Amino acid sequence: MLRDAGYACAVTQTGETYPGERLALPREGRGSIARVGRRIGALCLDYGAAYLISGFWGWDALAILAIFAIIQIAFLPTLQGSPGHRIFGLRLVRVDGAWAGLWRPIVRTALLIVVIPAVVWDADQRGLHDKAAGTVLIRS
Repeated sequence: MLRDAGYACAVTQTGETYPGERLALPREGRGSIARVGRRIGALCLDYGAAYLISGFWGWDALAILAIFAIIQIAFLPTLQGSPGHRIFGLRLVRVDGAWAGLWRPIVRTALLIVVIPAVVWDADQRGLHDKAAGTVLIRS
């Protein structure tokens, strides 16, 4: 009886089929959720830059972390992404697509430095650091 009324199809198609669908983002291309490869590449580039810059202070682990945080906090609100994000074609926006503002990058970076929130993701491939800040990393 349910098949005749069309309910069988509705039940099977209610789940999300791609990351970002719940946020009304496109499946691929510009504006879609940033995938893992680009995220890791951007992170490595930013962390590598912080590592090289920290050489002036003897490659101290805390100096590397502080420089990484400064890079994130300085560039996220101004360029809508860190240098690594921009090189890999990513940008950070609020969930509604607007500018991330000033406080969101600070919250996001503080949680990113803790590491654990960044490696726990939801179905949209957003880390807890992005969820707490109300941001999403998308392809530009």
